[in-house]
This record gives sequence, structure tokens and C-alpha cells, in this order.
Amino acid sequence: MSMSLTYTPISTDWPCQVKTPGNRDWERSAAKWLRDLVPSRYASYPLLIRQPVLLARHAQIQLQQEIRVVRTALHSARAELPALGMPETVIENTIKLYAAELTQLNHIARGVRVVSQALVESHSTRQGH
Repeated sequence: MSMSLTYTPISTDWPCQVKTPGNRDWERSAAKWLRDLVPSRYASYPLLIRQPVLLARHAQIQLQQEIRVVRTALHSARAELPALGMPETVIENTIKLYAAELTQLNHIARGVRVVSQALVESHSTRQGH
């Protein structure tokens, strides 16, 4: 196998589910991945399906909100969970769960950013801007 054919991701944030630009159908794989990140009703709008750049933008906003939600849940757990009768071990595990989720969401958000950037560049190249 020649060196030129080896797969090199654009960045370490590039999601493994998305083919890299230059590959056949890379935009379709990007759109499919992005559709899974937004609430299902958005994934059914033809406009968003036909315009992966719009879908990427919506996914970015969606993830920012989710990150905010998880941060709030994480930062308020220690203060609020004892009053709900939660034992210390459950509180500890809840905090671990939210912390792991925050790491995961931040990773996905970085993936959306690099995919979004590539989609925008690909569209502007095609339109000759």
C-alpha cells in the first residue's frame, strides 16, 4: 500500500464515523452523523438534510445547550441531591456520570466544529467563492 493512500484524519477531533473530504460520499457520511446528533424531528426536515452546513450549525447549537445542561446538573448535584434523599455513593456516581458525559459532549462538539468547517470549505470551493 502506497503512503499516499494511508488514511490521515484532518485532526484528532475528526469523528471516525465520518469519511474524510476527498472520499466519495464524505458529505453524505457527515450528514448521517450530524442527523444522529440532533433531535429526530429536525433530522426529518428535507432542508436540513439537503444542506449539511445548516445541519452542522444546528448540531453545534444543540450541543452547546446540552453541555450547559450537564454542567448545571454536575455543579448542583452536591448541593441538591442530599435533600432528595440520595445516599453518598449515589451522589458520587452521579457526579462521575455527569463528568464523563461532559468530556464526551465536548469531544463530539469539537468533532462537529471540524466537520462543519470542512463542509463550509467544500461548499465555497464548489460555488467558486
